[in-house]
Amino acid sequence: MNETLETFNNQAINLASHGDFAEAIACFKKALSIEQDNYLLWFNMGVTYRDAGDFKKAKAALDRALLLSRSVGRTGEDVIEVLAQMLYTCGNFNASIEYCRRGLYINPVNPRLWNTLGVVFFSNSAYEEAAEAFEHSLTIDPNYYDALFNLRDTYDELGNKAGKEACENALLLINCKEF
Repeated sequence: MNETLETFNNQAINLASHGDFAEAIACFKKALSIEQDNYLLWFNMGVTYRDAGDFKKAKAALDRALLLSRSVGRTGEDVIEVLAQMLYTCGNFNASIEYCRRGLYINPVNPRLWNTLGVVFFSNSAYEEAAEAFEHSLTIDPNYYDALFNLRDTYDELGNKAGKEACENALLLINCKEF
């Protein structure tokens, strides 16, 4: 086998997609032994650690990817998205909000980050702030299913029956387009 970064990365992604996380991480480590400052390898390894449930190692790898992203002319927005979602999942809401804001500073028209921010607010029962974040996400991508779904539930919590109904109708239209 020709041991190149691309070969190790592809093999690791394939292994991870089949749930073979330990083997995938071993491939990423082999690749990183060849080129330790490779942004993409750190990012993919961080995602793999996350998927394996090792959030501490995932955060460390993703932080490294974020640091390296700038050296290759990237904004790190993709890394920030993963970190924000992972930190929310781990219950670290304040850190998740901080990463969302950091990402939105880089790209204020990222609907996924607006949606994640709304989810964090919703989880903290800050429904007005959640609605605003979901609405912002939908001004960027009106067909963003997750944001519509979340906004519908937020409007329900706020007692906004007209808003909830509008979201339900929009969700129905999106579902019908799939057929």
